[in-house]
Amino acid sequence: MKSDESHKATSVRTLELLWGVHERSSRGPKQGLTIEAIVRAAIELADAEGLSALSMRKVAERLGVGAMTLYTYVPGKDELIGLMIDAVQAERPARRDSAEGWREKLEQVARDNWDLCHRHMWLVQAGSERNPVGPHSMDVYEDELACVSGIGLTPGEMVQVLSLMSGYVDGAARAAVQVIQEERRTGLTREQWWEQISPAFDKFIDYERYPTVLSTGDAESHAHGPRENFEFGLARVLDGIEVLIKART
Repeated sequence: MKSDESHKATSVRTLELLWGVHERSSRGPKQGLTIEAIVRAAIELADAEGLSALSMRKVAERLGVGAMTLYTYVPGKDELIGLMIDAVQAERPARRDSAEGWREKLEQVARDNWDLCHRHMWLVQAGSERNPVGPHSMDVYEDELACVSGIGLTPGEMVQVLSLMSGYVDGAARAAVQVIQEERRTGLTREQWWEQISPAFDKFIDYERYPTVLSTGDAESHAHGPRENFEFGLARVLDGIEVLIKART
């Protein structure tokens, strides 16, 4: 476990790299690499094999250099992950200048984040509120705040609305990614897995003890997939935000 001082040092180094004020180490051989190329290779590796497979050595192999060469550009894996998180935020389109209303804008912001987490599934493991914020992440945050600016909310409520939205999307995306990863790991879809265990499940469960569960059996057997569940929950979150906005205006 890292000490507070170690975490602080890592965060400072990552911020320096993100904002382009970090000086490269003069040690090691001179190679024609860039930090951008290293980050791109790391993202490709994490996309293909997952965050647990990410290492400085494997990234170096993809780039055809020795691992020690990377350390002259990026101090370590933690800093590299911070750079990766910020880099993929550039994929999210700006929504602030859309002619749509606040609800439609937030809806698209949420879907953008959902799609991003599915393109880069390692994000659900790497994300943290303590991740150092880089320029692309700040661009996204400015864009999101602009989507709810001027609609009657206080500055604090604007931040809380975005926190509510991002918390919902992150949780839903994490659950959906887990379903995908389980299917890949086992080779079985959720429906196939349930067909295998349902005979044993029905044998051991006394449904007279769970009448409400029994009453929803048909609905459960035809449950929607993660995307449909995400859209349902997103609409309910937006409904709640709309109530707040109407109360303010």
